[in-house]
Amino acid sequence: MAKTKIVKQKPSEKIAHNAVSTQRFLDILEIKDDIVVLKDGSVRGVVLVSSINFDLKSEEEQNAVISSYVQFLNSVDFPVQIVIQSRKLNIDRYLEKLKGLEKQQTNELLRSQTVEYRQYIQELVQIADIMTKRFYVVIPYSGAAGGTKKFLPRLIDAFSPTNIIHLKQKKFDEFRAELMKRVEFVMDGLGSAGLKSAILDTQSLIELYYNTYNPETSSQEHMVEVGKIQVEP
Repeated sequence: MAKTKIVKQKPSEKIAHNAVSTQRFLDILEIKDDIVVLKDGSVRGVVLVSSINFDLKSEEEQNAVISSYVQFLNSVDFPVQIVIQSRKLNIDRYLEKLKGLEKQQTNELLRSQTVEYRQYIQELVQIADIMTKRFYVVIPYSGAAGGTKKFLPRLIDAFSPTNIIHLKQKKFDEFRAELMKRVEFVMDGLGSAGLKSAILDTQSLIELYYNTYNPETSSQEHMVEVGKIQVEP
């Protein structure tokens, strides 16, 4: 009877295989110059928006906010996507800062109080499972390369990388310029409603998508800064 040889796949090979398979089904082609380029040739800008405590405002202020927001929505003649992300509060950097303050304290009483405060904050976050919310507005621009594709062409593109549109630099610059006009328009409209906003740069965009698609890994392993990433030939 013939023996069956079982070949075990190395963990690194499994990870690499999964990474390639996952990336194939993502709509993102690349992220550069503070915008996201999709596989269909269209581009996206992502704006981080602050929140306001609506309940603490007077009735007159609430009506003013609502009126400004309605005017903003009515003035937008292109689609936008509003995304709200809820994640467990991460205070690792804050705790590290407190540890640094502990070492710098020359007063024993202040040092002891700092230690107790750090331990209290750490236990509070672990027990209460405190969540933080972030608000984003995703702004698209497609130009001539845009348009909604049917299911079959999109499926073919997913399995055929050669069919993916690669924007030339000139076309990319044109798309980016038009997208930034939309971004500024949205930010001005949000500002009229009392909301502060800021466009995400390349590093922030990579971290956003990395944390979104790798929630468990990102909580234990933070992204390296883009400028520090070394690409071997």
